[in-house]
Amino acid sequence: MESKLTLKLDASAIHRAKRYITVHRRYSLSKLVENYFNALTKNQNNDDFNKLPPIVSGLAGIAKEGKVRNIKGEYTDYLIEKYK
Repeated sequence: MESKLTLKLDASAIHRAKRYITVHRRYSLSKLVENYFNALTKNQNNDDFNKLPPIVSGLAGIAKEGKVRNIKGEYTDYLIEKYK
């Protein structure tokens, strides 16, 4: 169910948000605000998430899932091959 919400924001913030919407063409301004609110509140019940510093919790979930690489091991193998 959708409902209306009136927000009072700084004019420059609104201008930047509208410019962002124009450039990215993925969202409406309403959808952008809705996604932001959802991101803020989605992990509210997770106590471990709330213990993280804000900078870390802000980065949580942005990395793509995939195979974890062993960089040190790969570099060691490279050096062993190089100096055989």
